Amino acid sequence: KKLNSVCFSTESRASVGDFWLSAVNSPEPRGEHFFAESFDKGTLDGWVVSQAKKDDIDEEIAKYDGKWEVEEMKDTKLPGDKGLVLKSRAKHHAISALLLRPFTFDTKPLIVQYEVNFQNGIDCGGAYVKLLSQSPDLSLAQFVDKTPYTIMFGPDKCGEDYKLHFIFRHKNPKTGEYEEKHAKKPESDLRTYYTDKKTHLYTLVLNPDNSFEILVDQTVVNSGSLLSDMTPSVNPPAEIEDPDDHKPEDWDERPKIQDPDAVKPDDWDEDAPAKIPDEDAVKPDGWLDDEPEYIADPDAIKPEDWDEDMDGEWEAPQVPNPACESAPGCGKWERPMIDNPNYKGKWKPPMIDNPNYQGVWKPRKIPNPDFFEDLHPFRMTPVSAVGLELWSMSSDIFFDNFFITYDRNTAELWADEGWGLKKAAEGAAEPGLMNQMISAAEEKPWLWVVYVLTVALPLVLIIVFCCTGKVCVYVQVPSPGNRQTQTRPSDFQTEKRDSSLLTVLELI
Repeated sequence: KKLNSVCFSTESRASVGDFWLSAVNSPEPRGEHFFAESFDKGTLDGWVVSQAKKDDIDEEIAKYDGKWEVEEMKDTKLPGDKGLVLKSRAKHHAISALLLRPFTFDTKPLIVQYEVNFQNGIDCGGAYVKLLSQSPDLSLAQFVDKTPYTIMFGPDKCGEDYKLHFIFRHKNPKTGEYEEKHAKKPESDLRTYYTDKKTHLYTLVLNPDNSFEILVDQTVVNSGSLLSDMTPSVNPPAEIEDPDDHKPEDWDERPKIQDPDAVKPDDWDEDAPAKIPDEDAVKPDGWLDDEPEYIADPDAIKPEDWDEDMDGEWEAPQVPNPACESAPGCGKWERPMIDNPNYKGKWKPPMIDNPNYQGVWKPRKIPNPDFFEDLHPFRMTPVSAVGLELWSMSSDIFFDNFFITYDRNTAELWADEGWGLKKAAEGAAEPGLMNQMISAAEEKPWLWVVYVLTVALPLVLIIVFCCTGKVCVYVQVPSPGNRQTQTRPSDFQTEKRDSSLLTVLELI
């Protein structure tokens, strides 16, 4: 899938598929590698579909009976380019393949990369890979969710939670037990990778100095250290709180207390109301004391089917009194309420610093009996297989061009000949600017207003400008061969300027 240089005009895009058909060749690994798979042979040779069942769930959904196919993308821009496709919806899927040889974490980095295309979008499900731990008990035909893995990496989404996993299983050197360590969440916005239905390249780079990088489309979206950017931390704290230590009963954690010597003032009236009538208020002129604010609707008619024995005495609904519309108010006038200047509320002693304050109690620290210090978490359990163990509510997830190596240049060459060609083909097949604008306006009709204001209005002004008067302006410029000047058109003097033109210029 190597292509050095290709240019397309707008007119040639219709035949771009025919061109790519002749340009497609399977990528070839050009250096040391542990796994390389392009699926362009059209078969699952070397891959094993799991025949196992999940434990602890209903028999009906326990089987790994999700279907896998090797086929082209539905809307492929590269005819002949095939990949591994997760075909089933709401099914458990598991498939795996052995590496050419196990990868041992010693002095060379680990680089894992592969491509994913969510052809139907993704509602809830994953597209991550697992690097399965080397073990004499490893059976690819029995690959399940509990099969030991060393690294899990790749995209995962449910609802509006967009994730890009990097998890590794760390072996506790004291107990021999394994614990999952999760990389911090990327700060980058990942939404586009799940929604644009384009092919994206996911790359994990893990270095012997414990640093890591996560890239999407060859751009770093997350990075850090196995020692400081994983949760829970690789190394436990040297000290822990003593579980047998308890707070003394007389421990005082109150920073402030009520002043025990304070006395309520004699003139403090706790019974004074918060609001009182405004004694300075005056009833507005024209206030209609004898008119009610609401009256029975004079136009209302008792329904013919009204049964007073069943429904009670009929009363017309209340409506605003029309006599009050021009008056400042109707009914009994009452003084408005205002804040009581003498209101103090319930008296409370003022707060003072607590002379017996001892601070917030914490258990004493003791040496952590489970403490250890692993300064080389990169030295993980060797891996001997790569697998996909997934459940998804979306079908037709397309995987392609899996590659595992320790050489970054080799990985980039593989990416250029695989994902790089897809990216170029997808870009060449994208619609022109006008089609993009029309498609956008069909989804968001308000964009037509923007188009009119930014395109149509200037065109109208230009037409008016050209049709309502002749404009000719002059400037003095040097003539060829001497320093004399000639009269040339300019924008600073006008020969003719009528009222319509002035109006246009003012609008501009």
